Amino acid sequence: MRVAAVDCGTNSVRLLIADVGAEELSDVERRMEIVRLGQGVDKTGRLAPDALERTFKAMRAYQELIERHGAVATRVVATSATRDAANRQEFADGVREIFGVEPEVVSGSEEAELSFTGATRGLLRLSPETELPQGPLPPYLVVDIGGGSTEFVVGAEHARAALSVDIGCVRLTERHLREAGDPPSAPALEAVVADIEAALDRVEEAVPVREAHTLVGLAGSVTTVAGIALDLPAYDSARIHHSRITAEEVHDVTRRLLAMTHSERAALAVMHPGRVDVIGAGALILDRIVRRFAFSQVVVSEHDILDGIAWSLAG
Repeated sequence: MRVAAVDCGTNSVRLLIADVGAEELSDVERRMEIVRLGQGVDKTGRLAPDALERTFKAMRAYQELIERHGAVATRVVATSATRDAANRQEFADGVREIFGVEPEVVSGSEEAELSFTGATRGLLRLSPETELPQGPLPPYLVVDIGGGSTEFVVGAEHARAALSVDIGCVRLTERHLREAGDPPSAPALEAVVADIEAALDRVEEAVPVREAHTLVGLAGSVTTVAGIALDLPAYDSARIHHSRITAEEVHDVTRRLLAMTHSERAALAVMHPGRVDVIGAGALILDRIVRRFAFSQVVVSEHDILDGIAWSLAG
C-alpha cells in the first residue's frame, strides 16, 4: 500500500511517500523543507503570513510528488505551532485546498505515540542463530526534540507513558537567544537551561524515564549533533540512522556549538542552513536530558513521527 505522510512542525514541513507492508516500510520519497511556520508564534500567538506562505509553497510541491508517485492515502499531521496559534483555521484551510484532506492538529500525547512507533518499530531485530533480540534494549525513552515542543515517551513494544513539554529549539531561541550575542552570553544560556530543567521536572513527575534502558533521540537537532560527533564530510542519513553517540560526545558537541558564532556554525559540513540559528538550543535540550537522566549514550533515529504517520495509514 503506497501512502503519503506529511508532518508539519514548528520549524520544518516533511514528506514521506512509502510502500507499507505487514512488517516493513520502504521509502519511495523522503523530503524536508525548513519553513519556520512557528516564526514569532510564542510572542504573537499567531502564524505569520510569510510563514504560512513558505509552508504552503513547500506543501504544493509535495502534493505534486504525491500525485506523481500514486499514493492512495494521505495523512497530514500538524504539531506544536498550530496548536498554539489563534489563526490556525487559516492554516487548516490552506492544507485542505492543497491536499484535499483535513490537517490533524494532534495533541502532545498523540504526537508522542506516533513518534514512538516510527522510532522503535525497526530497532529490535531477531538473531537467526539464537532467536534472541539483538540491538538496543527496551524499555526505550524516545525523545523528539522539535521546534516548539519536545515529546518524551517510555515504552517497549508500545508506548506506556508520554508527555509533551513546551521546550523546543525555535521556541527557546526566540525566547532567550535571539538578542543574546554571537555566540550567546552566559546569562542567556543559563535562562535556557532553567527553562529546560523546569520542563524536565514535569517530565520526571509524569513519565517513568528512569526505568528506560535506552535513550532514542529524534529530529533535526539530534541528527545534526550526531553528524558533528561522527565528523561526517556531509550530512549522511544512512550513517546517522541508528548511530550511537556517547554522553561525552553529546556534551562536547554542545559546548562547541554554544561557543561558535553564527558563521562558524553555518560552515559545519552537516549543518542545514535552516538550523544554524536554532541548533544551539536544540543541542542544549539533548545535553540536559542526557545529564539529568544519566544515559551513557543516545541511539539516533532518522525514523520518527513521519514514519509513525505512514504506519498509521496501513491500519
